[in-house]
Amino acid sequence: MSAEEISSGVEIIEAEAEKILEAARSRANDILVKAREEVAKTLSSELPMDEVETECQQIVSRAREEADKRIEESRKKALEIRADAGKKLEKIAKRIVNIVTEAGSR
Repeated sequence: MSAEEISSGVEIIEAEAEKILEAARSRANDILVKAREEVAKTLSSELPMDEVETECQQIVSRAREEADKRIEESRKKALEIRADAGKKLEKIAKRIVNIVTEAGSR
């Protein structure tokens, strides 16, 4: 396996990790949009203002917690992917060194 192939493999893995993070960000934004829609819906109803504000804050808080949780999970997944890539790269490099040293000793 050439250095170019190794580099390409690592780039592919990093791109996948970035896709996971972007998906998490997108999902977090979706959650916040839905929370805002719920807030608008709640504000348009005929509830006493104190209850509306409290519910609004709770909805937004839950949405942020969920978004933060999903982003953190995605970050962990991306870190795992990068760590695996590093381990694979190290194994491949050792194999290449072994192949080269064996060929040189013949």
